[in-house]
Amino acid sequence: MLRPLTLAAMLLAAPAFAQPQVVATRDAPEAIGPYSQAIRVGNTLYLAGQIALDPATNQMIADRSIEAETRRVLDNLKAVVEAAGFRMSDIVSTTVFMADLNEFGRMNAVYATYFPTNPPARATVQAARLPRDVRVEIAAIAAR
Repeated sequence: MLRPLTLAAMLLAAPAFAQPQVVATRDAPEAIGPYSQAIRVGNTLYLAGQIALDPATNQMIADRSIEAETRRVLDNLKAVVEAAGFRMSDIVSTTVFMADLNEFGRMNAVYATYFPTNPPARATVQAARLPRDVRVEIAAIAAR
């Protein structure tokens, strides 16, 4: 028969929870709302969705092709990942939001260059509308 644990025993057995840490860098666009570029909890990094904003101006890039937007989005994610001490190869999951899934193949060709081996798990969805009417937004989770 199992005995119930005392409160003290449960507290001693409970895992230690890491405090969430905000990650911010000037090498990626500043948040355009009440959110953080990323939050690190222990060895896991939760990255907010990035769009094709130029970090120097916080304005949309001039080239609005799906290829250019995808490159800028992934460069922005990379800047935040690296600011947290992680690498792109530490990304384990991404969520890609697209305005038009007919552009998936062109987005995917650029995306593949950022994850040449062991690409992360991914979900891709078409959204009715994205912030600033961009073509693509990508959020990610990294872990070590």
